[in-house]
Amino acid sequence: MIPLLVEAGIKSAVLLLALLTATAYLTLLERRLLGRFQLRYGPNRAGPLGLLQPLADGVKLLFKESFVPAQVDPIVYWLAPAISMVAALFVYVVIPFGPAVVLFGRTIPLVLADVNVGILLVLAASSIGVYGIILGGWSASNKYSLLGALRSSAQLISYELTLGLGVIAVVLLAGSLSMVRIVEAQRELWFAFRFPYGTVAFLLFLVAGVAETNRAPFDLPEAEQELIAGYQTEYGGFKFAMFYIGEYMSVITISALVATLFLGGWYGPPLAGRWLPGPFWVILKILAGVFFFIWLRATLPRVRHDQLMALGWKVLLPAGFLNVLLAAVVVALRGA
Repeated sequence: MIPLLVEAGIKSAVLLLALLTATAYLTLLERRLLGRFQLRYGPNRAGPLGLLQPLADGVKLLFKESFVPAQVDPIVYWLAPAISMVAALFVYVVIPFGPAVVLFGRTIPLVLADVNVGILLVLAASSIGVYGIILGGWSASNKYSLLGALRSSAQLISYELTLGLGVIAVVLLAGSLSMVRIVEAQRELWFAFRFPYGTVAFLLFLVAGVAETNRAPFDLPEAEQELIAGYQTEYGGFKFAMFYIGEYMSVITISALVATLFLGGWYGPPLAGRWLPGPFWVILKILAGVFFFIWLRATLPRVRHDQLMALGWKVLLPAGFLNVLLAAVVVALRGA
């Protein structure tokens, strides 16, 4: 029992350190890439190539004044950003980063917990994250914060359904709710290339995932020109940093889920799969997903709220239901 607890503690500490570091440098990557897209320099003054910029930003946020506006609910006001950050971190408990490895004569799986309902845990944790935004907007006693929170809740409820339908198609193809089993089912062919239901599920999950993270072109809850910063308007210093970490962590989370559910997880492409160890393929796929998020932000304008709702309820949701129905029929016929 004690060796298992030690192993879990070491893996948790390594994963937490890696995720927080990756989140910090994701902000630098985004600013540098946006600079390239817009034909200007990004941050390049703090340290060589600007590599110390995330550290400078973190120190600045830590030492900013920790103000609390009048008439706020102090407990909920402090609790909201913590919920957003913890919910984004919790998903990584069940995401596998590679096959089991042998270290010091001991077989160590590269996943914190391979539970048989892993994908349900992911959906539950991602649903809890919205409570942080809603509570943050409500507790701040600010009309812009409340409007941002209401927009976010409507957006997340609408696109959570599409996200779930994309996952159901994956579960039907893999025949399991375990994240490890889902990756192993893609040994021969990634689900994103199982046309049509696997490909359609991949595209639905991708669009819904962008909406779930409140990123451009679906960044309506924070729309600066309309709502200042939405639910973050009355937050500053370390509390704002927790919301910030939660948002960028969600970008990495959705990229990791796309890699796990649709792009073969630790399996590489057919001809190049043996060139790199499994964890490197996972990291490369996550980086590709992160680049996709930044590319969207640099390319597409923000959609209107009615366009966002129409896309979710009139296009993506019916397409998701039809896709699940098609996948279920095909799987049932193959079983017969």
